[in-house]
Amino acid sequence: MTHLTLLTIFCLAQIAVGVAIGRRVRNTSDFFVAGRRLGPVMLFSTMVAANIGAGSTVGAAGYGYRDGLAAWWWVGSAAIGSIVLALWVGPRIRRLAEAHDLQTLGDFLEWRYDWRVRAAATSLLWIGTLMILAGQLLALSFVLEAVAGWPRWVGCLVGGVVMTIYFTAGGMLSTIWVNLVQLVVLLVGFGLALPYAFGAVGGWEGLRQATDSTGSYWSLWRGGGSGWIFLAMLGPSFFLSPGLVQKVYGARDDRAVRAGVLANAAVLFAFAFLPVLLGMIARALHPGLANRELALPMLLVHDLPLTIGSLGLAALVAAEISTADAILFMLSTSLSRDLYQRFLRPAAADADVLRVARITSVVAGVAGVIIAILVTKAVADALGFFYTLLSVSLFVPIVGGLFWRALGARQALVAMLVGVLAAAAAQFAFPAALPPEVTPAMVGIIASVAAAVAGTARPGTRGSATASST
Repeated sequence: MTHLTLLTIFCLAQIAVGVAIGRRVRNTSDFFVAGRRLGPVMLFSTMVAANIGAGSTVGAAGYGYRDGLAAWWWVGSAAIGSIVLALWVGPRIRRLAEAHDLQTLGDFLEWRYDWRVRAAATSLLWIGTLMILAGQLLALSFVLEAVAGWPRWVGCLVGGVVMTIYFTAGGMLSTIWVNLVQLVVLLVGFGLALPYAFGAVGGWEGLRQATDSTGSYWSLWRGGGSGWIFLAMLGPSFFLSPGLVQKVYGARDDRAVRAGVLANAAVLFAFAFLPVLLGMIARALHPGLANRELALPMLLVHDLPLTIGSLGLAALVAAEISTADAILFMLSTSLSRDLYQRFLRPAAADADVLRVARITSVVAGVAGVIIAILVTKAVADALGFFYTLLSVSLFVPIVGGLFWRALGARQALVAMLVGVLAAAAAQFAFPAALPPEVTPAMVGIIASVAAAVAGTARPGTRGSATASST
């Protein structure tokens, strides 16, 4: 059997599981929050599957290929953000969601502030979320390019079809069970690929000899464009992301949140080394790649035994598609509830909202495929835009909404606007003016917090009517 045959079987299996589970979906509670029945194990599996995606595999390996060991911080930052979600943000927002029947992050923002904050956040996130969906599909196209030499559009289309079918069938309920299958394949595939890859390069000593062992390439703290500076851009995204917050909504109690999300963080801390080391090994075996993000697929296809390489490729496919379905979940639930039900048809029946959510899934899937085909930047660049937008726009409204009673709707809106404008200026207008240790995400978050503090410090300002309830 060839790599392509095995990948085809795996993709069909994911569709079959998703469609079978989707038959159990009866209402929006099942589709949006899995009936709020998730225990620690199921929450853990769907969180890990969502968090290990294109950036954590193809992107991190590409950074490892270029910058060395400091690329650990790409996934390591996600682990640190997950700890914040597990211990502080997650349990608190889950209790509010259960008490007030909140199903999306937009529900929380309107309950805590007003409809304007909900509308502003939804609009901003749709832009960034489509970019991250495209980034996942773009990474999948690199896999199929390395395996079969297919052009980008074919790989993007294949990934889009697989993810859209099984997600549309059952929303969160389907993805949780598909994610469990994907997680097993992902961890086994990468776990087996690493020792074989080390064997191909001559072990640890062979890798050090084939790379620069005296410079920053082997520094864990900072190397090239990678290092701890990823933390401000990526860390907050993993306790602010609507897709991850809504998974927490599905937990049955606070214990499930703490145990499931902390276990996810532990896996991310360890996993963070795998793609980076594989990228470094790929540099030793395939120096001078024009596209660094082909490093991991090239290694799996050309340097490992067929069975091990196929498992590694299946793990890559599982990583990209599992995160893509989490993004599709954010898009479909946001539009159907935060836009359609809230603003267009407030009296819409539950069945109508469910139907719109499924239609939106298809539309968003198609849009993601089209953007992925047209995007020319690297996967990590596309994802970096989304993570920055997510962090600076939601940090104050969510964290402030949970822990800062004086924060009102007007201050939250101003903080969102100032943060996004400051980050955009730092990234596009004055990038050369930033010190190497300062990123646009840092600038945006600091500006956003400063604007909120200034707004609440003005005489006569106060929080929303519901703030005291948090």
